[in-house]
Amino acid sequence: MSSTIDLCSELISRPSVSPDDQGCQEILVARLEKLGFDIEHLPFSDVKNLWARRGITAPLFCFAGHTDVVPAGNIADWNSEPFNPDIRNGLLYGRGSADMKGSLAAMITACETFLEQNPMFDGSIAFLITSDEESVATHGTVKVIETLQNRNEHIDYCLVGEPSSSKKLGDVARNGRRGSLNGTLTINGKEGHVAYPELAINPIHKFLPALTELTQIEWDQGNDYFPATSLQISNISAGQGTNNVIPGEMSLLFNFRFSTEVTVEGLKAQVQTIFDHHYENYELEWQLSGNPFITEVGVLTDALTKSVKAVTGLDCSLSTGGGTSDGRFIAPTGTQVVELGPINASIHKNNEHVAVADLDQLALIYEKILEEVLL
Repeated sequence: MSSTIDLCSELISRPSVSPDDQGCQEILVARLEKLGFDIEHLPFSDVKNLWARRGITAPLFCFAGHTDVVPAGNIADWNSEPFNPDIRNGLLYGRGSADMKGSLAAMITACETFLEQNPMFDGSIAFLITSDEESVATHGTVKVIETLQNRNEHIDYCLVGEPSSSKKLGDVARNGRRGSLNGTLTINGKEGHVAYPELAINPIHKFLPALTELTQIEWDQGNDYFPATSLQISNISAGQGTNNVIPGEMSLLFNFRFSTEVTVEGLKAQVQTIFDHHYENYELEWQLSGNPFITEVGVLTDALTKSVKAVTGLDCSLSTGGGTSDGRFIAPTGTQVVELGPINASIHKNNEHVAVADLDQLALIYEKILEEVLL
């Protein structure tokens, strides 16, 4: 097996369910110290973060990623132990193989090869690794970025190893992400017997017109970089589970995935105007997961697409689709951010896997991106 596959397998064997790093970062540190990186551990709360840098000059190219994984779920649904790496028919199985221990391994081996062949290069290389991406993401990358900003340490280019590929390795990369805004709504009514509705206030009935109006709005039409803003209601709950009681309260969760054509404050104001128009006895809480960001075509996107083409022969498509990533914490500092990693079809599922050949090719792509940016 290649060095990349060996390293990925070693990382998979650590059950690093978020935010427990389980020693994964120490495995990476051992490799990076041999390459001359200065190592800095930046723990916040129960989250382990690693900042490693080689060089002091600009431009600073940073590999960013996470060692934490989502839980394995029902072990019976796996064809092999989720934290026991297993290669079958050219595929490496294990929790985190695609999201994103495979990318971490490819970053390390790409850096090893690059530095062996190019001990002298322009600028610096860094690794920003957290164990908090798959959970609440409050004490990971966002805290490291705050630390770097406080000491005026700026990342010029950042490659996040999120599994961006769709059908073939390198067919899709992210050069931005939509914003994500969550709403938690509580509608207050008055509980009562269904036979005496005049003595009760049914919050479901009261709020259905508002929800209907909310789901029929065209928030924007998107733009050259982003699809149109979308609203999805993800959960509704009310009542005691019986058919003869009018509920006294209804709760609802909803989410906006939004483009740069709208603002957070604009979305909030429009929603509250609709709610107030239909029924005022409600409580609404907001939680912003991240604003949209975009890295326009330039040095980093050109390096990425050229490197993918050289290794795979594919024309890489730049996209802002998918969920959120830690890139949302890095891009606002003025950093050019792209995301490139393995095929994402099996992530967060049982029997998560990555093609062995893809990991070796991914390491080559990462290496060539370093060459394009730093040589």
